[in-house]
Amino acid sequence: MEPRYKRIMLKLSGEVLMGDLPYGVDPVTIEAIASEIKDVVEMGVQAAVVIGGGNIFRGIEASSRGMDRATADYIGMLATVLNALTLQDALEKKDVFTRVMSAIEMKELAEPYIRRRAIRHLEKGRVVIFAAGTGNPYFTTDTAAALRAMEIHAEVILKGTKVEGVYDRDPIKEAGAKKYDELTYIDVLRMGLKVMDATAVSLCMDNNLPIIVFKVREKGNILRILRSEKVGTTVRAQL
Repeated sequence: MEPRYKRIMLKLSGEVLMGDLPYGVDPVTIEAIASEIKDVVEMGVQAAVVIGGGNIFRGIEASSRGMDRATADYIGMLATVLNALTLQDALEKKDVFTRVMSAIEMKELAEPYIRRRAIRHLEKGRVVIFAAGTGNPYFTTDTAAALRAMEIHAEVILKGTKVEGVYDRDPIKEAGAKKYDELTYIDVLRMGLKVMDATAVSLCMDNNLPIIVFKVREKGNILRILRSEKVGTTVRAQL
């Protein structure tokens, strides 16, 4: 069966990597995610990944406690590099060729981000993990995922979360939260839904790039999406 998409951007929050731990990276969770990505690659789909750093450090929270916002955001970018290298290690243990490309130069650890080189890696079947966000403070890794997805001509952003999709309120904290199967970009912005930040959603809307929000810890969900099965919540221009 032909996959629905040939090139995807997988966006993972740092919190997803914690599994059931209070902080850091859960080895079982990272191994499970690596297995899912390997299945995607074996399906013939080109995969890029952006990971947040919230399991290690959150810049916005630090700045709210008095740290300079730009400094806090740079520290958060370094946290995403740690997560990217951890995922790279998990993937390469499964014989998946991987490249980490960083928006902040650190030659000993990662390649510098060069758009054409990233596309070439994807064409060769390598998983490309984009680290350090956009390289600029005041921008989230959601925005980095949207920007990189546009630059590499990804066909969709798959936003992996802890829950089944997008809800009208937090389903973990509130019983009876309503799940949406489909939404428009305008719906998300108007209702202030926690899909991605407004900058990222606006960027996707301007470039008509669909977003699918799904539960990443449910085994096989990414493959189900690629097989055109109904999974999570789809955000697009028109319903």
